[in-house]
Amino acid sequence: MFGWAPLRREMCYRSLMSHVESSAPLEVPLSRPASVRIGRHRYVRAPTPIHFPSEESLEDAVSETKRHLEVRTTLYLLMKDALAGHAIGSDQFVYWDARDPQKCLSPDVFVKRGTSDALFDTWKVWERGAPELAVEVVSASDRRDSDWDEKMERYQASGIAEVVRFDPMNATCPIRAWDRVEGELLERSPDSSDLCECATLGMWWVVAPSAFGPQLRLARDREGRDLLATPDEQRLSLAAQLAEERRARAHAEHERLLAEHERQLAEHARVAAEQKLQLEAEARQREAEARQREAEARQREEDARVAAERERDAALAELAKLRAETSRKS
Repeated sequence: MFGWAPLRREMCYRSLMSHVESSAPLEVPLSRPASVRIGRHRYVRAPTPIHFPSEESLEDAVSETKRHLEVRTTLYLLMKDALAGHAIGSDQFVYWDARDPQKCLSPDVFVKRGTSDALFDTWKVWERGAPELAVEVVSASDRRDSDWDEKMERYQASGIAEVVRFDPMNATCPIRAWDRVEGELLERSPDSSDLCECATLGMWWVVAPSAFGPQLRLARDREGRDLLATPDEQRLSLAAQLAEERRARAHAEHERLLAEHERQLAEHARVAAEQKLQLEAEARQREAEARQREAEARQREEDARVAAERERDAALAELAKLRAETSRKS
């Protein structure tokens, strides 16, 4: 019994091997990574996701002063209102390296021409292109030269074409400007006549007084007389225009009422004159009729007198005739 079992296992093994050798070789599928379709092509894997924050962390966040807030928001709002057809950002992160979220800037205001001003949390240069203009309002966090030098290194790498730095506390040279020349941002000379030119927008930078101190503004002319209006100035201008329109309408209405009153007075005078003429004509008609009646009465009296005289003469003639006949008979 126990000697048969090993022999049977050997026979089963040989039979199995014989079947395997005589059969077609088995195909064992090789495992392949799942492909991913992106656009028109398929790729062996999806891109590695990288997080590009839209806000600073609490550890890195820097508070904003009231003066800085007023300068930044005023400039953003007046540019947003005046620059239709361009994308305007303010204090959003601008990323220029798709592989490194640490390479970013957060300009106080930036402009990308010819791009619709849609809502965006961050600006990615590889998707939207580099902004042509960035404005930095100096704050306590970048007033030191070393801080600004580090920021300028980032601007050099960002591809932004024009950078403007406004320091409201610098009374002698509040505006500095850089242009990208042959791929490098070069600072304009402080004594340049075009220091305050905004080449991107074809306008001019102007430092104007405000309730919160010096304010960076844009003007359409070099002398700074034709300023882009702030929202407050637009409201005041609109209120003044509305008040002037109301005054003009009230004056026009007053003039209209005076003219209408004068027209009514003239109409009343005309009607009164016509009535007077009518009354005078009627009086003259009545006088004429009275004279006509008097003339007719006198004519009747005269006719009656003449008839009476004729009757008297006829009676006298008849009487004389009778007397003559009586005398002949006697």
